[in-house]
Amino acid sequence: MQRFIDYGEERIVFDIRFLPTPARRIAIHVDPNGAVQVDAPQEATASEVIAAVRLRARWIWQRLLEQRSRTRHVLPREYVSGETHFYLGKRYQLKVLLDQSAPQSVKLLGGRLEIVTHSKEAGQVRGLLDGWYRQRAEEVFGRRLLECAGGLRWLKQLHPALPSFRLRSMRTQWGSCSPQGELVLNPQLVKAPRHCIDYVIFHELCHLKEHNHSPQYYRLLLRVLPDWEQRKMELDGLAEMLLNR
Repeated sequence: MQRFIDYGEERIVFDIRFLPTPARRIAIHVDPNGAVQVDAPQEATASEVIAAVRLRARWIWQRLLEQRSRTRHVLPREYVSGETHFYLGKRYQLKVLLDQSAPQSVKLLGGRLEIVTHSKEAGQVRGLLDGWYRQRAEEVFGRRLLECAGGLRWLKQLHPALPSFRLRSMRTQWGSCSPQGELVLNPQLVKAPRHCIDYVIFHELCHLKEHNHSPQYYRLLLRVLPDWEQRKMELDGLAEMLLNR
């Protein structure tokens, strides 16, 4: 459900997500890309949620200003040789090679990402690179999920089998967890450092036990990952560059 309020000359648009019990409070989140998400108890009314957003309008406005300041310095991608792209937290220089007789491919060679393509058109190069990222994400996330889930005794009691995951490109989220217990991860997350990837995986695994952002949820997250806030802050700081496609 989408709503908006006016704060001075700023129109703040936000999505409301009503959560089942035991959610007991209204929580407001400003994502790194500027999307505003409001989680509310299922019994809350839309007018109550809007009133809560009005009370925190100045805080939301300040977060939006910070986000715009970060994006002002992020240039659009051109997918040409010399441009840098991230993988597991490190920058790699792009080398685009035109060869219509060779198979199209993407390889990580030393300090560069080498792309062999039949066309240097930006959309073609981007498609090859996106496919490579998805393939690497499948492999990396599978290994990290196995490692992260392996030490959670309570998770084994809830889900004896390793939770499954699938990839989905998302503009406002790094991951989510379905009511059926399936994790959804953004393939662009593979550009982040491993400890930030682990933070997102732990974040979603904790939702298998606490299906909201209640105080109980954050206590659980703190127990399994004591430095989660530092990892989140680092990932938020990188978001504009990592999601810039």
